[in-house]
Amino acid sequence: MLHPSYSDLIEVANSGVEEGEHPVVNSRYSIVIATAKRARQIIAGAEPLIDNARGKKPLSIAVEELYKGKVKILGEDEEMNEEIVAEADDADEEAIEETVE
Repeated sequence: MLHPSYSDLIEVANSGVEEGEHPVVNSRYSIVIATAKRARQIIAGAEPLIDNARGKKPLSIAVEELYKGKVKILGEDEEMNEEIVAEADDADEEAIEETVE
């Protein structure tokens, strides 16, 4: 048996959702995708956000980070908003660089 269970991870991921709103995570698939993405980040060199990560596998670290609330799964709306903000920031940086030159 896995610890924490999928249902525990889903509860943690949806803990910030107010009553009446759609939950961020509806299925185990969302948990699997989110932890796999975080594990790939750790493999690529990202620092673990938990203590005692030394000697643990990247996926175990990612699951523990999610369970302890150190990482957050974004809903589709939030992801789109973050992409828009990132694109706007990039455009602002380009405009600044052009005025400096």
